[in-house]
Amino acid sequence: MTDVEMNRLRWSCRRGLLENELVLERFLRAHAGLLDGERLAAFKTLLEYSDDELWGLVSGRRECGDPASAKWSN
Repeated sequence: MTDVEMNRLRWSCRRGLLENELVLERFLRAHAGLLDGERLAAFKTLLEYSDDELWGLVSGRRECGDPASAKWSN
């Protein structure tokens, strides 16, 4: 992943709901090196979720309806 792509992902992690932003930023710092192919596509899909949808997934109040994203949640 190039620096430009990484900066775009970091920018996409910025959210209206601070809790989501913190979770996404920590995840990206810890696992950026593993994001390629399917995993990168799944992460980008999660970034398209609304804050409410994303927080529902993060907090365990909602199950992921996207099979490509759900398989990486464990």
